[in-house]
Amino acid sequence: MNKVYPDAATALKDIVKDGQTIAVGGFGLCGIPEALIAALRDSGVQNLTAISNNAGVDGFGLGQLLNTRQIKKMIASYVGENKEFERQYLAGELELEFTPQGTLAEKLRAGGAGIPAFFTKTGVGTLVAEGKEVRDFDGATYVMERALVADVSLVKAQKADRAGNLVFNKTARNFNPNVAMAGKITVVEVEELVEVGQLDPDQIHTAGIFVHRIVVNATPEKRIEQRTISAAK
Repeated sequence: MNKVYPDAATALKDIVKDGQTIAVGGFGLCGIPEALIAALRDSGVQNLTAISNNAGVDGFGLGQLLNTRQIKKMIASYVGENKEFERQYLAGELELEFTPQGTLAEKLRAGGAGIPAFFTKTGVGTLVAEGKEVRDFDGATYVMERALVADVSLVKAQKADRAGNLVFNKTARNFNPNVAMAGKITVVEVEELVEVGQLDPDQIHTAGIFVHRIVVNATPEKRIEQRTISAAK
């Protein structure tokens, strides 16, 4: 089975549709699938529910899809870098499901593992728990959270082999492995593609069984959200 596609647009062409739930990897702007997000924007699909740790920044990352009004709902844990997100949300133009960061990671992992729901202490007694089942275990109260499964997952890895086995680089390992697991179809953008057998099995972070399509983007922009430098001495 050939999982390698010539470009991001081709990899998404026959799988993205209006109204889908799309999970997107990354932690802030670190480890986001830049080329795949741009191709999703250019596809013109509408009314998407986007699951991501963050909403990108104005004009970059998922911020591009907010500018084009392709996202109708965000399921995220942090949205503080995007003024257009703020404007749409406060104007009632965008739905938002705020989810604690660890809970979001576990909802994706559970979805990929076939676990429909789980209980957590996080959010008990807050708005996060409103309308959800709560239950006591060993004298403590927990809230039930449903797992997340995406129609399509978009993931960024540093390296992959042709079977789809993935290696992530440092902070990019936050969320990307769980997003890869949670997709019914998972498309991965990688900086380096190697032959099967060239990756050390002990260094593989996500097994190729979760990966359906691979696109090479050897020179991503890797934009920094807020660049801070020290004063010259």
